[in-house]
Amino acid sequence: MSTIVGIVGPVDLVDSVAALCEQSPGVSVVRCPYAHETDAPALVRDHSAQVDAWLFTGIVPYTLAGNASPRPSAFVDYTRETVLEAWVRLASTGRDIARTSIDTVRTTEIRDLSTAVGIDPAAIRSVAYRPDIDSAQLIAFHRGNPDPTWSAITCVSSVHEALRDEMTIIRLAPSAHAVRTALHQLLLATTNQIHEDAQVVLGLVDAAGADGSAVTERLAAEVSALAGTLSRTGDGTYLLVTTRGALAGATNDFTDAPFLRRFEEASIDAYVGFGLGRTAAEAERLARRALNRAHAHKGPAAVAAFRNDIDLLLASGGRHPDGDEAGPPAIGVIAARVGLSAATLGRLQQLWEGGTGAPITSRVVAAELGVQLRTARRMLQRLEYAGYAERAGIETTGSTGRPRTQYLLRL
Repeated sequence: MSTIVGIVGPVDLVDSVAALCEQSPGVSVVRCPYAHETDAPALVRDHSAQVDAWLFTGIVPYTLAGNASPRPSAFVDYTRETVLEAWVRLASTGRDIARTSIDTVRTTEIRDLSTAVGIDPAAIRSVAYRPDIDSAQLIAFHRGNPDPTWSAITCVSSVHEALRDEMTIIRLAPSAHAVRTALHQLLLATTNQIHEDAQVVLGLVDAAGADGSAVTERLAAEVSALAGTLSRTGDGTYLLVTTRGALAGATNDFTDAPFLRRFEEASIDAYVGFGLGRTAAEAERLARRALNRAHAHKGPAAVAAFRNDIDLLLASGGRHPDGDEAGPPAIGVIAARVGLSAATLGRLQQLWEGGTGAPITSRVVAAELGVQLRTARRMLQRLEYAGYAERAGIETTGSTGRPRTQYLLRL
């Protein structure tokens, strides 16, 4: 059975990227070209039912539309090789490559490449991509070049279209290697999600003091919605068996617990713990850990426990953990939900804001907070599971060992 990948990007790039993807066995594609990157979210929503995963031709459409569909998504990265190719093209026409403005490409890539070819990195004008930057700001950035002897390199099609008649500008195209690398990572993520969705989840429900028949009736309705099974354990708690995919759908990807509010409406005080492990025994152990943590909260609560010591508070007191008020949740609320101290989250927030929104890695967190790399990875994983961080790519330079995941924080 083939994996259907939706390719999202400018018209000319979609065809070339799709052609490379179709060379991979077991992959078929759906082409989703746009005239402007702001059209990407609508394209993803309109074609979501037709694809298994999304591949964006760059980080800009990925950031704009990556959350418009629950399907796995990835983007093709622009690396030093693509910049070097653009510099060669400029040099062949007599342009001075030291007088170049470059957008979107990571600063580390530009610094390393400049050093390698004998150019002072400080001479290059560059702006790395950040979620708060739009095409108008990138256009203004390139227009800020000192004089016409400067050239521009962009990764954004709308920027190229706006400036092509004003200055010498090259729009980068992803390399074949970058496309195949991104596709490989996407296929792995898609396979992992399929396996994860089928993972068995055990839930323990403690509703001591409530009417037994009322609890059973309410739980039966919830279990039916989860396509699961229900039984009573020897200690009086209820055992719920379902799958990760079904539970993720019922909890908005582990960010809420609507069923707890329905319990409250039925005058049932319940404490719920879900365990997600590799085996049934591990899932049961994690479920008991989650139930114990739920009992630590004042009033009814639901907690999901994952491997690697990641516990998430789904809801407490019959309310969403972020509260009912409009606006972003307080640091203390997030800390209670993900199981980190408010002081640690405060330092993470300062680190994020100090970096002007650029992606961070576990290496950066470990260095700034003075913790081990493994601890930093777990911090970022907890925030990711809770919806307060999202993956933005892979750091492929500047460090040895396996590439580190880059995250955007949502604190």
